[in-house]
Amino acid sequence: MKLNELAPAPGAVKNRKRVGRGAGSGHGKRCCRGDKGQKSRSKIHIWFEGGQMPLQRRLPKRGFKPLNRVEYEVVSLKAIGERFGDGDEVNPETLVAKNLVKKTDAKIKILASEGLGFAVKITAHAISAKAREIVEKSGGTINLIERK
Repeated sequence: MKLNELAPAPGAVKNRKRVGRGAGSGHGKRCCRGDKGQKSRSKIHIWFEGGQMPLQRRLPKRGFKPLNRVEYEVVSLKAIGERFGDGDEVNPETLVAKNLVKKTDAKIKILASEGLGFAVKITAHAISAKAREIVEKSGGTINLIERK
């Protein structure tokens, strides 16, 4: 047996029905669709539900996601207080090392949860007003990374 001798089993492949090729073809004029009616027309959309209210209009529409939304990895001051010490530097690399953030290229936002008893140097993309107040009260410094 050679590649050029390969063929499907007899009866496995049917000839394509060529409709609309004239009266002599046997499939001319109405092209096997019968007379009149919606099913004989060429434009019935697959989403058409017979005049019933379509599914995409029956389902509730809730909210939207803005295209320019910035997703942050959130880190609380409580977590920083548990894993860092006095005078430590908190930046994306150290947060990944302490398993508070998954990736170094993630945008990080610091949120307040409870007081911080010691001073730390924080480098992040964003910080809440309450967290900024707590860090500055405890003697720490904040350095914000510029967003692009």
